[in-house]
Amino acid sequence: MEASLFLIVTISLIVGFVFLIYILSPLITPKRMKLTKAHVVITGGSSGIGKAVAMEVLRQGASVTLLARNQERLKHAKLELEKYIIDKGYQKILCISVDLAKDYGSVEQAIQKSVEVIGPCDMLINSAGKSSALAFEELEISEFKKDMEVNYLGSVYATRAVLPYMKKRSQGRIIFISSQAGQLGLYGYSSYSGSKFALRGFAEALQMEVKPYNIYVTLNFPPDTDTPMLQAELETQPEETRLISETSGLYAAQDVARIIVQDSLNAVFLSYVGMDGYMLSILTCGMSPVTSMMVGVQQVAFMGLFRFISHLYLGSFDRIIRRCKEERDMMEDDQSKDK
Repeated sequence: MEASLFLIVTISLIVGFVFLIYILSPLITPKRMKLTKAHVVITGGSSGIGKAVAMEVLRQGASVTLLARNQERLKHAKLELEKYIIDKGYQKILCISVDLAKDYGSVEQAIQKSVEVIGPCDMLINSAGKSSALAFEELEISEFKKDMEVNYLGSVYATRAVLPYMKKRSQGRIIFISSQAGQLGLYGYSSYSGSKFALRGFAEALQMEVKPYNIYVTLNFPPDTDTPMLQAELETQPEETRLISETSGLYAAQDVARIIVQDSLNAVFLSYVGMDGYMLSILTCGMSPVTSMMVGVQQVAFMGLFRFISHLYLGSFDRIIRRCKEERDMMEDDQSKDK
């Protein structure tokens, strides 16, 4: 009797354990990828985060293809990056001038050339992008099309071109560099946020398709990062946007690049920078893929608390916007009185 009961309990525990593993199998982290003798393709690699990522992967033994429009910037970037090579007998830096947003054919040709010179792409970093920081009614309608072409379609084209090589070899990493403005809509970013939100939907759908091929997608959401793109943006950025952005601080491109590379090698889907980034990754996780049991538990545990904290942030943002409006109204009143 006792032996039968023991057998039943043992079988039940085994069945329960197997069932639990089956249920949690999507949360089991894939094997970490190594960059030694890998080929990393980086769009927008001539400056900013893209160039910083190139430095990081070169330090880890990868060869790099940089894709960008400006031939002169590519030339300067290559000269700067060569000092990060650790294996001169193997590692290469290939620069290809291409307009990633123009048409798919030219991007496909650029990828084919990179494969012929270095070999199949192991990791794709979609870093090319542009930003438009102006209030909605001050933005030219054409900016919405440009932002979608560069920030969204440029990533689609490059991904489409490298994917056949990854699927054939059943391995690869694809990284999309979005923005914290791709997690919540912010004042002054109606065009930019829209294009970065689009990346989220694309990345989630793509991950579901490519996971059986051992290909993993990483979606990174950097805060304000010290890059030429940000410096150019500051020239037109509304006061409201500047004050709201200051709440998350300014990060160095190399620090952001280190996180992007680390998370992609570990097959992390939602990649964040800083404590604010961590909170946003929990708040906006939705039905996004998860490859870590720990991350899955944190999302369930902290969602309610972080949603409460988010109300405090949103209230602060509303006060900033209201105060700026009042100041503008006062200035307009003073100007009208002077006339």
